[in-house]
Amino acid sequence: MEFVFSENTKDLKPSAIREIFKSLTDPSVISFAAGNPSPQSFPVQYFRRFTDDVLKTNADAALQYGITEGFTPLRDDVLKRNRRIFGIGEEYDTAIITSGGQQGIDLTAKVICSRGDTVICEEPTFIGALNAFRAHGLNTVGVPMHGDSIDPDELENIIKKAERPKLLYLIPTFQNPTGRTMPLNVRKRCLEIAEKYGLIILEDNPYGELRFEGDDVPTVKSMDKDGRVVYCSSFSKILSSGMRVGYVIAHNDIATKIAVCKQVNDVHTNLLFQMVCHKFLTEFDLDAHVKHIRELYRRKSALMLKCLDEISGERIEYTRPQGGLFIWANLPGCKDHDGFVKKLVSKKLAVVPGSTFSCDVDHPAQGFRLNYSTPSDEQIIKGADILKETINESY
Repeated sequence: MEFVFSENTKDLKPSAIREIFKSLTDPSVISFAAGNPSPQSFPVQYFRRFTDDVLKTNADAALQYGITEGFTPLRDDVLKRNRRIFGIGEEYDTAIITSGGQQGIDLTAKVICSRGDTVICEEPTFIGALNAFRAHGLNTVGVPMHGDSIDPDELENIIKKAERPKLLYLIPTFQNPTGRTMPLNVRKRCLEIAEKYGLIILEDNPYGELRFEGDDVPTVKSMDKDGRVVYCSSFSKILSSGMRVGYVIAHNDIATKIAVCKQVNDVHTNLLFQMVCHKFLTEFDLDAHVKHIRELYRRKSALMLKCLDEISGERIEYTRPQGGLFIWANLPGCKDHDGFVKKLVSKKLAVVPGSTFSCDVDHPAQGFRLNYSTPSDEQIIKGADILKETINESY
């Protein structure tokens, strides 16, 4: 039988990252392709303790339906923590607990945009967000990154030419996939431009607490004075990605619409894990735990950068992140990065091709993404040797 799919889904393709995951069942494959936190960052002992506590004292509530907006004590905790750490939150803001940060992106696009509207993104950008936008029939237009960020003047020109621009999607801190951090002056200009042209900004900040070098840069949301910025994050990178607990902080009017759409989506986020998260925020030194994760990634990032530094000549360029999980690499002499990535895979090294992160699915983007949080130290060293060997053979 030949199936006819909806217009919203007919052009969707599987995430190349998830497809790469399928090859990782082979234990001989070294993966620089994941976006996962290190298993060494999971506070397993406390998960066991807090889960047991919840089930002993509040099992009836934890295993029952809950309100769509989320477990109220956790929502309050999320607002307090983000206000303390990132200076986020006006009187009109509220928090909605989501099933991971991905759902926050999807619901925001669903609430803000109509089919045929345009979302302006950094180029390259997060594939999960791109697929969410495409699933809602939205146009995606990229602003190329130069150096650490996009050019605000180029952003404004693209907005002027775009068809029904509605949403500006940014990952300003330790960007996925490049690891870059947007300077403060560019963040301010993006907010000014969004105000000028009536755009909503979706600020995606899942890596913001993972800074291991340099000084913090204020979030765009912290500079927002009229509710124009929807802020999205999660506990995936500081507690556990598998429990799928994220959140959106937004103006009450936007949050109310998000809650209505979430009711249709999944009714509510897993209540047991929401209660466990609440305990992590109230009965656990989360700041000390985050400090431990930062030190872990500082060391792993330094090791991968040291290995890349040892590749001779000017055959490879790469970012030097101050936090997060990723390094973006580019081969100046390479005309087919996707082909180069296939060579690496044939040698049992998995990386993510740059085309995966392109707003234009037909555009062969330059570069590829490397991840240092998941592989072991030995795998980082061996994988870098494979990368060096393949570059020497090819260029």
